[in-house]
Amino acid sequence: MCPKTKPSCNSGHTRRGALRAGGLLLAGFAACAVGRPVAAAQSVEIRMRSLAGGARVSFDPVGLLVTRGATVRWVVEAGVHTTTAYHPDNASHPLRIPEGARPWDSGYLVQPGSAFEIELTVEGVYDYFCTPHELAGMVGRIIVGRPLGPGTLPFDYFKDDPTKAGWTTVPQAARAALPTVEDIMKKGVIPPK
Repeated sequence: MCPKTKPSCNSGHTRRGALRAGGLLLAGFAACAVGRPVAAAQSVEIRMRSLAGGARVSFDPVGLLVTRGATVRWVVEAGVHTTTAYHPDNASHPLRIPEGARPWDSGYLVQPGSAFEIELTVEGVYDYFCTPHELAGMVGRIIVGRPLGPGTLPFDYFKDDPTKAGWTTVPQAARAALPTVEDIMKKGVIPPK
């Protein structure tokens, strides 16, 4: 099964919609706060943040545990961002999502409130990055169900495989910013540093 992707730009927020989204988000975080994944029927929101001038950029949360079938929605608060899976189809980045999962790339989301969502149906670790801010460490990690797949391996696991010679390396700032699989499994939700 592959993730379903749904880009959207919702500039006309209503108070009721914001309260509903906030309630779903809080319910998901409450479940994750004790190391339990968000239920599959729920959607979870990840905020894409940037301080004035881009001095600090982040996904919030940076680490998340969800159940299979959960919908994850990234929303721009400020700045220009992407959510892009670590996958060779995305500018030859290394494979760091489960095999069999379809990679995603939101494209540039430029307006506050712009959003992109996917449904994650394959269990495993999903590492992703923001294209313009990967070198600044704007990355995230989602675990769907159990920690499986290439996202559980060392960042350079592919270096001796000649069939993967064109793959780029994950920048040091991105490596340092990703929460550990163990922390996500223990805590459920990891805020940015």
